[in-house]
Amino acid sequence: MDGKSFLDREQSVSREEDMEQEETVLCGASAYTQKYYFNEAFGALPQSIQEELHILCVLFTEDVGGALTLVFDREGNLKFRTESDEGDLLYDDIGSVLKIKELQRTRRELLEALELYYKVFFLGEAFPEET
Repeated sequence: MDGKSFLDREQSVSREEDMEQEETVLCGASAYTQKYYFNEAFGALPQSIQEELHILCVLFTEDVGGALTLVFDREGNLKFRTESDEGDLLYDDIGSVLKIKELQRTRRELLEALELYYKVFFLGEAFPEET
């Protein structure tokens, strides 16, 4: 990592209000600092969803180490970003990929709902009509 703490980097990204940015941080956690970050721009999400995201991020970093950040790309797709300190022998590269795939499978409904929320309330897309 580049000397800035995980939270410092994530908070500097979240302060950018320019919608032309590449990604918008939703939340993240770091095994190194043992801290969790939640972007207050998403404060309107129900408390139960915020708590579920907190648990998801913290348990991920406890299982595989490193840092996990959930970000929305320009199109509103929710992405998992992981990183580790150079030389961190405890970080599990393979485990992180497997854990992300597991979360995408088991938390699919939550992740799809978050994407829809972001697309409607942040990108201004129309709510899709059910057929």
